[in-house]
Amino acid sequence: MKFIDEYRDPDLVRHLLDAVAALAARVGRRISLMEICGTHTHAIGRFGIRRLLPENIRLISGPGCPVCVTSIHDVDRALYLADRPHVVFATFGDMLRVPGTGGRSLQRLRAAGADVRIVSSTLDSLRLAEENPEKEVVFMGIGFETTAPTVASAIRKAGLKGLNNYSVFSVHKTVPQAISALIEDPELSIDGFICPGHVSVITGVDAYKRIPETGRAAVITGFEPVDILEGILMILRQLQEGRFEVAIQYARGVNREGNPQALNMMGEVFETREAEWRGLGRIPQSGLFIRERYADFDALRKGNLPEIRSIEFEACRCGEILRGVISPEECRLFGKVCTPANPVGPCMVSSEGTCAAYLKYEIHNRKS
Repeated sequence: MKFIDEYRDPDLVRHLLDAVAALAARVGRRISLMEICGTHTHAIGRFGIRRLLPENIRLISGPGCPVCVTSIHDVDRALYLADRPHVVFATFGDMLRVPGTGGRSLQRLRAAGADVRIVSSTLDSLRLAEENPEKEVVFMGIGFETTAPTVASAIRKAGLKGLNNYSVFSVHKTVPQAISALIEDPELSIDGFICPGHVSVITGVDAYKRIPETGRAAVITGFEPVDILEGILMILRQLQEGRFEVAIQYARGVNREGNPQALNMMGEVFETREAEWRGLGRIPQSGLFIRERYADFDALRKGNLPEIRSIEFEACRCGEILRGVISPEECRLFGKVCTPANPVGPCMVSSEGTCAAYLKYEIHNRKS
């Protein structure tokens, strides 16, 4: 298949692995690289890239799964909104099984009678509002800069159509601020970042300028084996030469300026404020909140939420896994109590979650 096969070419993969091994030997020390996109985490596991790399390269999975970084407090607020009478709560499928306080989830709420529906796009949620004028349709807006423009567009369309029964619970977050938090984390020492291809289509290069400013390498990378290995090779070149920049490996998808139209759409509907991330805590200017101009479509303003006290399950170590401080196997629940069929933490729910990908691919590869 064009644009797939050439990025999985075995000969090219072998050539890149040889080049990575040679350059890693020349760097001559332990090298820690972090991928901050759930799709990268999934691809690295799926194609067995971690075990193909030289021993002195360590790949760390960061906070790139939107479902995983959603705080338990936001999960609890979603549960409150979904449990109100005369509400249709629309969400992407990954969110359905994420546990809130006490193990409650949207899936369990739906089984108990709440009207929770899975949608595949924001347009589906708008359609629900048009088809159910007697009900309030609340859409849970989740994700990073990749999905936020589509949600902003949906809010604008709702305004133009006069859909007064439509609102959005926005838990959107922005990636560059999370990277800054990781750079400043004293428990982490990251030499380079495999930057997310999808997010970068929107943000462009400047969003990551803090990475080279702090003496670290950054390469915006695609999602096939050739992409990821070439991205790692480009990072190693920066480390060896001591010349740091935000380079683009994923040139077929990303340009330096990003997508100004999408950024303008986001800026019109959302404003940035401090937001709570699972594992990373509260990060300034990292949350996308609906502006006053569009307050009629803000589920938090319309829902009149009470104070909700959220309690994390102590034994779950998703927070540390999302920061890259520990690997999934260091959590005593991993693969025993916490499994894809019975997830205790969000990292085991989504296919892009570190624990789910690690269990499916890394453990499986080790056994095969």
